[in-house]
Amino acid sequence: MSETYTTIIGLEVHVQLATDSKLFCGCSTRFGAEPNTQTCPVCIGMPGTLPVMNRRAFELALRTAVALDCEIPAFTKWDRKQYYYPDLPKNYQISQYDLPMSQHGHLDIRDPKGAFATKRVRILRAHLEEDAGKSLHDEVAGKGDSLIDLNRTGTPLLEIVTEPDLRSPLEAKTFLSELKLLLTYIGVSDCNMQEGSLRVDANINLHIPASSTDPPRPGCPSDQGKHTIATPIVEIKNMNSFRAVERALEYEAGRLWHEWQETHRKLGEVPKLTRGWDDVAGVTRGQRSKEESSDYRYFPDPDLAPVTVSPAEVELVRGSLGELPAALRARLQDGFALSSYDADVLINQGQAVVVYFLEVAESAGDAKAAANWVTQDVLRVLKETNTTLDSLGLPAARLAELIRQIKLGDVPGPRAREVFQAMIERRVDVAAALESLGIAAVDESELIALASKLLAANPKTISDVRAGKAQAVGALIGQAKKQNPNIDPTRFREICLQLIETAL
Repeated sequence: MSETYTTIIGLEVHVQLATDSKLFCGCSTRFGAEPNTQTCPVCIGMPGTLPVMNRRAFELALRTAVALDCEIPAFTKWDRKQYYYPDLPKNYQISQYDLPMSQHGHLDIRDPKGAFATKRVRILRAHLEEDAGKSLHDEVAGKGDSLIDLNRTGTPLLEIVTEPDLRSPLEAKTFLSELKLLLTYIGVSDCNMQEGSLRVDANINLHIPASSTDPPRPGCPSDQGKHTIATPIVEIKNMNSFRAVERALEYEAGRLWHEWQETHRKLGEVPKLTRGWDDVAGVTRGQRSKEESSDYRYFPDPDLAPVTVSPAEVELVRGSLGELPAALRARLQDGFALSSYDADVLINQGQAVVVYFLEVAESAGDAKAAANWVTQDVLRVLKETNTTLDSLGLPAARLAELIRQIKLGDVPGPRAREVFQAMIERRVDVAAALESLGIAAVDESELIALASKLLAANPKTISDVRAGKAQAVGALIGQAKKQNPNIDPTRFREICLQLIETAL
């Protein structure tokens, strides 16, 4: 959003569904195989072949649609989308047009840093379709050859199309992050952008307040009534990360505004445009005019039967979803009093980490301490050792025990992380870790005796504290740790100040 214009953004997200085989044949969807080794007569469009729908792909699509609170029609069909690219061997793509398998849903998004309020992004439709192949351009060797790999041809995709509800590049990035989180939680896709499991096209234009001197333009209803003038819609492709989506939209909004300032009274009817994002240069580059639906000459696929879904099937899927990220985030903040930041860190690590945290928090009786240990220390060790919670060697019950004993004073706070590390390395409980490190709990009477002894030997410290310099006690803490490394510095300091005050 700008003071001079409103940015209007809609997204088209293509999600590869987590199936072992393709949408209409039995070929593998495994990533990284040698080119053209995962094809068959069906997916490369040989004459006389017949496609058969992958039931698992439809189940995963239905799972996603329910999670997005979409309307699920009782009847959906397949259509042929006609276009001619070298990597589309049939010269049409099997997709869905006028009767998609789901529509009219939503996803709520929020910015943890408060840059924008919680908002609802409407989902126009989510439909199934098959992927095309991949063109490999050999420009580095200077030959300019293009090779075709058809391994991806026929891979099941769910295309999720939003309404133009997003008003900034940050909102677009946040939506994609929340959508990816949802998809991974319900297990429908790994959303790996590097492997092409999640791809994004963004549509953007500007709505500019019309002044009284701006004449209406032919074919532009938004000009009538002098409310706003809409710039042509631009579709941006070739974005390989959420940050790239944000950067591309920021650039394109600026480019559209500059173009409007230069030519707004001469634009007339401008077609929709497709531009590609150059991540290295940080600019979009023109590719072609954007096709309209009529250009694709859709018609029902005669080789595939329609699919029917009953309300009972929908409810069965709804009951199997479990707690979704938004509800879980609210429970962590409301039920466990975690900050928005801590809740997001936990949820973004996945379900396994959240479940682990919940077990620790409930057993330890201290959600904040549990969140600190999990988000800081447990996640650090997992990253350093490239391991998982299952193989970490620190069950939730043991971490909860450590937190309880720190609160009771049985584990000295300054040495708690030594104990934590020993528990992981030796795969032992708190007591065994303490014994291996030679750490013993210091009785309160021992602390009082040691404090009295050191205060008597350091009368200047007493004078300084009485003069208002409480920090002078810090010099005694070092001496105390030399005599007994197991003391709790915080408690020792409190005892020293109490003894000095009592002696007044």
